[in-house]
Amino acid sequence: MRLTCNSSKLGKTYYVIRSIKRDGKRSSEVVERLGTEAEIIEKHHCSDPIAWMKAHVQELTDAEQAESRKKVLVPLSTDALVPLEQQNSCHIGYLFLQQIYYQLGLPTLCRQISKRHAFTYDLDSILSRLIYGRVLFPSSKQSCMEQSATLYEPPHFELQHIYRALSVLAEESDTVQAQLYKNSKKIIPRCDGILYYDCTNYFFETESEEGLKQYGVSKEHRPSPLVQMGLFMDKSGLPLAFSISPGNQNEQTTLCPLEKQIQKDFELSRFIVCTDAGLSSAANRKYNNFGERCFVTTQSIKKLNQELKAWALDPTGWHLAGSKKAVTISELEDTAENRKKVFFKQRLIEEYDEEQGTWLNQNLIVTFSLKYALYQKSIRIRQVERAEKLAEKPALADRTGPNDARRFIKKTKVTKDGEVAAIRAYAVDLAAIDRESKYDGFYAVCTNLKDDPEDIIKINQGRWEIEESFRIMKTEFEARPVYLKRDDRIKAHFLTCYISLLIYRILEWRLNNDSSLYNTNSKNKEDGKTRRKFTCSDIIHTLRHMDMTILGNNGYVPAYTRTELTDELHKLAGFRTDYQLSTDKTMKGFCRRSKGL
Repeated sequence: MRLTCNSSKLGKTYYVIRSIKRDGKRSSEVVERLGTEAEIIEKHHCSDPIAWMKAHVQELTDAEQAESRKKVLVPLSTDALVPLEQQNSCHIGYLFLQQIYYQLGLPTLCRQISKRHAFTYDLDSILSRLIYGRVLFPSSKQSCMEQSATLYEPPHFELQHIYRALSVLAEESDTVQAQLYKNSKKIIPRCDGILYYDCTNYFFETESEEGLKQYGVSKEHRPSPLVQMGLFMDKSGLPLAFSISPGNQNEQTTLCPLEKQIQKDFELSRFIVCTDAGLSSAANRKYNNFGERCFVTTQSIKKLNQELKAWALDPTGWHLAGSKKAVTISELEDTAENRKKVFFKQRLIEEYDEEQGTWLNQNLIVTFSLKYALYQKSIRIRQVERAEKLAEKPALADRTGPNDARRFIKKTKVTKDGEVAAIRAYAVDLAAIDRESKYDGFYAVCTNLKDDPEDIIKINQGRWEIEESFRIMKTEFEARPVYLKRDDRIKAHFLTCYISLLIYRILEWRLNNDSSLYNTNSKNKEDGKTRRKFTCSDIIHTLRHMDMTILGNNGYVPAYTRTELTDELHKLAGFRTDYQLSTDKTMKGFCRRSKGL
C-alpha cells in the first residue's frame, strides 16, 4: 500500500491505495480516504499529519501482509494428473554456499577473466554450479550440469562450455588462489602465521600413463595412474593454496615450489611450516631455516641414530610443562590423572651444511603420554590377534606394510628335519612385538623454533585438520576417481574442488564458532578455535536435503526437516526458507539476499 493525494480548490486530499490485478492487467484501488491535513489534525489529534499518515499506511501494509500469510488454500484434485515433465520440487541448499561464493568476490573475478579471454559463455554460472555440485551432488561434469537444473536458479549453459571453461580456469589458477586468499581475509579471520602442508594422490579409471597421470605409490594402494596434490592450510583450518604434480614425483620436492608461489602471490614472508615426517627432507628444513620462516616437522624415533634413540627412550629426565622437576616415566602409575599428562624432553641438534657453509640447529622435542601408550598397546594387541590367524593361512601372510598386522608374522624356511628348504613355517614374531612396544607413548618433532615446547607441540597437533580436508575432498566431495584426460582440465577440476573446500570450511567455521569471533580483533585472529558443534557429515547431509515442494503458482513448501542446524544456517544467512509457505516473490528475495543484493 502507498499514500497518494489529489489537489483541488479545497486543498490536497489524501488517500491510501494499493496495486491490484484485473483481467491480467495491473491497476490500483482506493483502500481508505484520509482527508485533508486539517481534517486529519482535527480527527486524530496529531501535530504532524504527514508523519501520522505514513505510519498509518505502514500499519495497513503490515496488517495486510500478515493476513495474506495466515492461510492459503491450494486447489488440488484427486483425479487430475500432474502435467507431463512438470518439475514439482527444487533445491535451495546451495543458497548458503552462494552467499559465501559472492562474499569471496568470485562473480567479479569471473567477469575479469572473461574480459581477458574474450569468450561469450557465462563463466560465473559454470564455476558456481561446478562448486555447488561438488558439495551437493558430486559427480561427473555432465551429471553436474543435469542436476543443476533442479536448483531454484537453474543454469543456462551447454556441456561444451564447461570443458572450455575448465581450460581457462586452469590457466588462471594461480590468480584465482591469490585473489581468494585476499578476499577471504575480509570476511573471516585467517591465522596465516602457521601453515600446514601435506600431500595426497588421486587415481584415474585408466591403465595408460599420460602427462600428469603417472603410476606411483598410491595412498589407497590402488594399481592405477595417479596425480598428486599438495595443499597448504592455515591454522584456522582454511585451505590456503594447492598445486598439482605427476603421480610419480617425490612429494618432498613439491613443498618449496608452492611455498615460493605463496610468498610471491600472497605476499607472505613470515610463517611457520608444519609437515609430517614424510615431507621433512633436509632440503625442505634448510629452505625454511632462512629469513623469518621456521619449520615444525614430526620425527620418527626409529630413524634416529643410536645415541639420540637411546636418549629419547631413556625413562629419566622428563618434565611437565611449567615445572622444572624431573620425572622418571617408568615409575608412573596408571591413574586417571597421569593419563591426562604429557611429559617432554628436548635436545639441541647441530648439523653443519658443507654445501652452504651454514649450521642447521634443530630442537628435537620428544613427548611421552601414558594415554597414548595404552592406546598404541591396545591397537597392537588386536593386530597380534589378527597376525595369529593369518599365520595359519600362508597364502594371506606374505604381504606386509608399516601398519599391517602381517609385520608380526615370522617366516622360516625349514624341512621336517630342520634343514633349509622352500617350505615356510609361519608364526607370530615375538621379537618384533617387543621391539615395537618400546616406542609406545613416544612422539617426536624437530623444529628451529626456540619457543616453549608446549607451544610447539600444540602447533604440531593442528595437522589433523589438513588430513580431514583431504578426507572431505575424497569422500564427501568424491574428487576421485578423475575422469578427465587433458592436464589443464585435470588442474581445473582440482581448482573447483579447492574452492568448494574453502567455501565449505568457511561455512563450517561460522557454524562452529561464536558470533563474537566474526570480527577481526587480534586475539581471535591468533586463536582460531572451533567448537565443532556440527560435524562435517551433519552440515553436508543437511545442505543436500534442503528441497522445496512447488505448489504451482501458490508458492513453495519446505520438504526438509527443520533442525537446530537449519536454524543456525538461516541465522547466518539472514533469511529463512522454513516458513510453511513462501511465495515466488519471497523466494526471489532469498536469492537476492544470498548474493548481497
